[in-house]
Amino acid sequence: MDWWKGVIGRSWIYPTLIICANGFFSTMRPSEPFLTPYLTGPDKNLTIEEVTNQIFPVWTYSYLALLVPVFLITDYVRYKPVLLLQGISFITTWLLLLFAHGVVAMQVVEFFYGMVTATEVAYYAYIYSVVSTEHYQRVTSYCRSITLAAATVAAVLGQLLVSLADVSYFHLNAITLASVSLAFLCSFLLPMPQKSMFFHRKGIPGTLPGPDKVVATADLRCQEDQGSAPAGRGPTPEPQADHAKPQNHVLRVLVQLGKDLRDCYSSRKLLYWSLWWALATAGFNQIVNYIQVLWDFKAPSHSSAVYNGAVEAIATFLGSATSMAVGYVKVNWDLSGELALGIFSAMDAGALFLMHFTDNIWACYAGYLAFKACYMLLITIATFQIAVNLSMERYALMFGFNNFAALVIQTIITVVVVDSRGLGLDISTQFLIYGSYFAFIAGIFLIRSMYTIISTKCRHTSEAGESTDL
Repeated sequence: MDWWKGVIGRSWIYPTLIICANGFFSTMRPSEPFLTPYLTGPDKNLTIEEVTNQIFPVWTYSYLALLVPVFLITDYVRYKPVLLLQGISFITTWLLLLFAHGVVAMQVVEFFYGMVTATEVAYYAYIYSVVSTEHYQRVTSYCRSITLAAATVAAVLGQLLVSLADVSYFHLNAITLASVSLAFLCSFLLPMPQKSMFFHRKGIPGTLPGPDKVVATADLRCQEDQGSAPAGRGPTPEPQADHAKPQNHVLRVLVQLGKDLRDCYSSRKLLYWSLWWALATAGFNQIVNYIQVLWDFKAPSHSSAVYNGAVEAIATFLGSATSMAVGYVKVNWDLSGELALGIFSAMDAGALFLMHFTDNIWACYAGYLAFKACYMLLITIATFQIAVNLSMERYALMFGFNNFAALVIQTIITVVVVDSRGLGLDISTQFLIYGSYFAFIAGIFLIRSMYTIISTKCRHTSEAGESTDL
């Protein structure tokens, strides 16, 4: 038994297998593509207006309220407790979804689902805390691949059960409850990390291995600010300060996070990629949140065949294919990146306008497939363009802040456009607004890309003229 515990403690394979199992079962939710038909059908008897304007907005608000505290708590408690919290939130969400009734009960469902999405940060962060850096690329690939496979399997399974076996939406949700319960059990088997990214670093304070030199230097600056003695005068004051006032360590970390954010966004290149990330992700989340409502409006589920699962499966496949294609495209992204952001954002706008103006559900499905493929392509480019310029800590911080900014923008859109206390627009008009929103994003980056290309050509022409004169 002691031998087995020793193997678990030293090996990267065991935690990778368990976290992948957790990711598979938590993502394998065959009922999710059929949520709107379930809520508006005989099981819950809610109107499309109640679902759109009163229930779904609660997810956005709760996600925004929980994201920042959960992000900080996740690192402080070292990930595993937050994964357990996510499992409890998953189970609570689907128990309420199965057995509770009424608008208020479904709003509580959306609150707990907001907790689920806010705690997703722990999934990827956990694995980096229990494996060494040489395994990062491999375990990241495994974790992302397993969730992608689970989403595809769930969508296909849900569609087959609905179309061929005539399984009710209630029983689909029961299958989902069983799957997320297995994910919760997997969380218990995970070893507890001994370090975290910000609050619990392993080793000597102020020193970090490999690519984290920027953060190490920042830690040393913090020690100098506190009046740490030079190395030649002995190590005694340093551990005394850390153990005497642990709250000062937390404060230093928070101050350093703020400085790191300022430094990250001082780069104009990173600022523009992050701007697109925040704007586009806000719109993407809004589309994904309300697309089923639009489909139900174009082809009511009580009188039409529902193919939501098949469409989501194809969309997931196209998204993964376009993401993979980025790795094989040789492009000078410094010069052409903003042009790509503008062109594909314009295609997203066109797909959303198609979904608004068409009455054909198949054209609506096609528009969604094109929209999701374009977004997945661009977010992949944006991700590695930002990541290649940062240490892992700064990338994680910037990733979190970009998503927080996206959520703030999404919340503003929800309050103004969707919520019954705002304009409370019908679903078709909402998609006209979303199309205009992506057209605005496309305009920003097309204008910016033209300026970048023209400035670069003028600079090259000027340099060529100077060399000729010489």
